[in-house]
Amino acid sequence: MDATLPRDAERFDDVLRIAVLRGGGLGDLLFALPAIEALSRTYPEAEIVLLGTPLAASLLAGRPGPVSRVEILPRARGVHSADDSDDEHGIRVFLQRLTVARVDLACQMHGGGRFSNPFLLRLGARHSVGARTPDAAPLERNLPYLYYQHEMVRWREVATLAGASVGPEEPHLAVLPRERMRGFELLGERRDGLAVIHPGATDPRRRWPAERFAEVAVRLAADGMRVIVVGEGADAAIADRIAADAETRAGDAVGSLAGRLSLSELTGVLSVADVFVGNDSGPRHLAHAVGTPTVGIYWAGNLINGGPLTRAQHRVQLSWTTRCPVCDRDVTQVGWTAERCAHDDSFVSDVGVDAVYADAVALLVGDL
Repeated sequence: MDATLPRDAERFDDVLRIAVLRGGGLGDLLFALPAIEALSRTYPEAEIVLLGTPLAASLLAGRPGPVSRVEILPRARGVHSADDSDDEHGIRVFLQRLTVARVDLACQMHGGGRFSNPFLLRLGARHSVGARTPDAAPLERNLPYLYYQHEMVRWREVATLAGASVGPEEPHLAVLPRERMRGFELLGERRDGLAVIHPGATDPRRRWPAERFAEVAVRLAADGMRVIVVGEGADAAIADRIAADAETRAGDAVGSLAGRLSLSELTGVLSVADVFVGNDSGPRHLAHAVGTPTVGIYWAGNLINGGPLTRAQHRVQLSWTTRCPVCDRDVTQVGWTAERCAHDDSFVSDVGVDAVYADAVALLVGDL
């Protein structure tokens, strides 16, 4: 098999079923959508099966788009698992179901391939493409995996290995009419506009201090806006605290829906908002995908891998932190080059309230 990166990869012949491996969280899925769209345009006759998570199945169910169906991944190390164990029976059943249906083209869009490439190769597809670190199993066509590359660009580049022609597009998710209606129902009176704030992030080092989100909420409310704070899981308590703090100063113009929204309802709420303010997180990426202007607070390294590519509707405020605020370890070294230190202190606490608020106002009034 050719393990080199082709300069001008040709389209494969007779591809009727494509499997795309993409586990991870909400943002991970959205980053892969432009690449999947490109595959769909290149192989319009093919069924595209996403090998993904229950979250992906929930978000994409009944929604127009390039994915025909989602096959939920079994527990497998480095692919879809909360631990290092493998569900060997579940893996065998999963692979048997996919191999019986025959996969013509398997696309690895899940990391550098150390675990995902061997998993993908077990599908027995006629063709395979994907990203690869030097120690990962080679596929038929491979993209070198270099950590500091924007995830959307990385997976679009993988799609070109299959002959796809990709454009500059960013993720787009169709909003169902019932979701927009539900969004309006949940939000109630809009006043002079609606801002949604999401203070959470999977990695606590990506979280802006809660009191600063509260200050932004108070200022937007003073401008006549309705402000809603959202969050799930561990983020819900932070969101409620922000809303309660802001409400003491801004009254009922600020409220919380934290812990009370399904993924579909969150999609609806974000789709009817006038602006979103939050950390680098799945809900920010979802707001972007449904067409809502966003203000994102980013650590510089995360912006390279996951920030918006355009600025007309999406603004970013950056922290240039390069060393842990506690132990002074270099935090620009990643994954296999250096172990993460044990500290969870924010990398973005140097971002100021004035700058975030100004970005939100600029997007609301269309000020370039």
